[in-house]
Amino acid sequence: MKRVIILLATLVLTAFYAGAQTETPLHGGWKFAFGNASDPAKDFGCGTEYFNYLTKANSIHNEGPYVLKFDDSAWQDVTVPHDWATTLPFAREASHSHGYKTVGWKYPETSVGWYRLRLDLSGAKRDRHYELRFDGIFRNATVWFNGYYMGTEPSGYAVQTYDITPYINYSADNLICVRADASLEEGWFYEGAGIYRSAWLIESGSIHPTQGGIYTQWADGNLLVFAETANDSSSEAEAKVTFRLLSANGTEVAKGSDALDLLPGETATAEAALKLVGPHLWDTEDPYLYTLETTIGGDTYRTPVGIRTAEFNAREGFLLNGRKVTLRGVNLHQDHAGVGAAMPDGLIEWRVRELQKLGVNAIRCSHNPATPALLEICDRLGVVVIDENRLMGINSEHKRLLENMVRWGRQHPSVVLWSIGNEEWGLENDVRGARVARQMQDYVHLLDPTRETTLANAGGGTMFREADVKGYNYIRQNDVENRHAQHPEWIAYGSEETTGCGTRGVYFPEPGRMPSINRTESPENVIERGWQYYRDNPWTGGVFFWTGFDYRGEPNPLSYPSHDSEFGILDYCGFPKDEAFYLKAAWTREPVLHIFPHWNLSGHEGETVQIWAYSNCDEVQLSVNGKNLGRKKMPADGHLSWEAKYKPGKVVATGYIKGKKVLTETIQTTGPAVKAVASTETVGDITIVNVELQDKKGRFVPDARQDVTLTIDSGRIIGAGNGDPACPVIAGPHPVIAGPDRQSIPAFNGRAQFIVQGDPGTINVNI
Repeated sequence: MKRVIILLATLVLTAFYAGAQTETPLHGGWKFAFGNASDPAKDFGCGTEYFNYLTKANSIHNEGPYVLKFDDSAWQDVTVPHDWATTLPFAREASHSHGYKTVGWKYPETSVGWYRLRLDLSGAKRDRHYELRFDGIFRNATVWFNGYYMGTEPSGYAVQTYDITPYINYSADNLICVRADASLEEGWFYEGAGIYRSAWLIESGSIHPTQGGIYTQWADGNLLVFAETANDSSSEAEAKVTFRLLSANGTEVAKGSDALDLLPGETATAEAALKLVGPHLWDTEDPYLYTLETTIGGDTYRTPVGIRTAEFNAREGFLLNGRKVTLRGVNLHQDHAGVGAAMPDGLIEWRVRELQKLGVNAIRCSHNPATPALLEICDRLGVVVIDENRLMGINSEHKRLLENMVRWGRQHPSVVLWSIGNEEWGLENDVRGARVARQMQDYVHLLDPTRETTLANAGGGTMFREADVKGYNYIRQNDVENRHAQHPEWIAYGSEETTGCGTRGVYFPEPGRMPSINRTESPENVIERGWQYYRDNPWTGGVFFWTGFDYRGEPNPLSYPSHDSEFGILDYCGFPKDEAFYLKAAWTREPVLHIFPHWNLSGHEGETVQIWAYSNCDEVQLSVNGKNLGRKKMPADGHLSWEAKYKPGKVVATGYIKGKKVLTETIQTTGPAVKAVASTETVGDITIVNVELQDKKGRFVPDARQDVTLTIDSGRIIGAGNGDPACPVIAGPHPVIAGPDRQSIPAFNGRAQFIVQGDPGTINVNI
């Protein structure tokens, strides 16, 4: 079977043609090398030339990586998205926030990365317009094209676009060069390093919409359509802009047009109102998307459109298309076991689908603007999103980044709120914070009058009063009940509430790992406390639990060797913890019965163990080693517990609905693991290979920790993990190869995972 990834020294792009915009992904063919953050001599002499790139435009004397003649033959072949930090070792003295990876200001030799990509643009047309787009580079990224300095973007979360049209070599190689400097952190969580989101070459007409410039608004039965249009030709032009709205099956349902007179270099916005009667609305239960065809100067641009209304009010919480919807949400960071921050689109979609299986209908991006891919996926799958600004402020830099977030999110029906900040302790109780919040909020409303803004509050009061919609980070920090009594007019939701989760499959303390807080905190279960509060108070919009998946960094309350936060409902690989079944029971109509702990509790023989059940059955009966411990009524969105002395054997739970037996779950003591069994799921060009260790009777072994090896005969293993927050093994992307691939990772509590890009062909796993 042929490999689906073909890597060449020069990327040849010949799909340019007039009549439509093309967006060519720039995935393969990149070369990578470390620079140095503290010594220019070790940083390829960057910027040390007599006429450096900030002094003269592409001086003939320059010899750095940004010029074509530079020799990169010794550099590593990589594919984009790429996160160089994920393969770095752990160290006790490294950043706690970033999961003890050896990146940051303490490690100048591994905190700067250089990328080079050669392009053959011989198929490019001289009367066309070409731009580069990077959806995210972490961080402080400097970009060159053919030796010309394009610009620098300090933030790792901003979408960057660069006009390369004047600099193209039409009969010779072209060069993209990127230098990323991850010495400083923007967040207090793992952020990766490098070109960790997608990169694109965009081709359009010389009179064209700006990047992110086509968007729509739904108001009073009209779909208002906008096309921000630029004239990059050398003469004045009349630009006729036509709009056609197509149904999902391609039928035209509305059309309109506008005309613009544009001077060379001028940008203006074309507008039209498309009348629609009884449109098919976008909803979480029916994420229907139209397509807007915008034609400018003979070129057609296709934009997905979801029509819906989204309203927050102080009485009913959140209304989607006039229907009350309780937000059953989670917070998410952008990283995953093995691949780090460089998640391909297929992996992002797989993660969203895994959350939907638990009843999740909302995601809060914490704490930075989402990658465009996530928003597109949530549009298609019917998940609402709170898109979040990285840092509060009202100077030109802060407003530029705020506008960047709105520009790239405003066309997505999934986005229902703009969050202007999160837990800004230095502003929350200061009148200056209130002024900052008000100005930011006003600016967002200018950019997008269709959505409200929110703040995620740590407990302060002064700044919080300014938020359109109040986001409460934790009931205990915000005294939500009293705030509501004092301000019943406030519109609110739970922007964060703790899951109380610990390490998957761990029920007794061990180094770097922790049992669930829900089973150790007295007197109340914290995940139940959070959900029941927002369930019982319909004036709130709902709740977002911290977090959907485990993530690297801030492993509080633990420290090294633990390097991952353990409060995900799913672990770092997406394997479910016990609390995942609690939410599935509460948030879905599917009958659920889950009992725990597992019954391989070697070393605890004779000890009294609490056996819990999460279920949405009416009643649950439990027997341990043949002894009936009783049938109990299940409290709504709660749990049941029984006590038993541990002895190897079998635990059986039976669930009843309206007196009828509907579910049985059995856990039993197993033998040692003797085999590995793989299951696969493919999304796009990504295959997730989940491995389960079993004993000789084919039973899952929940405490097995043997090494697992995956061998594939095509494709490429781009990451491996096991959900262990203290695993010392580095299992990031393999080097780009052209043959069978093989990788090993220790299983953790019976499970391991491999991420494969391309068709894996034959899969073999063994221990």
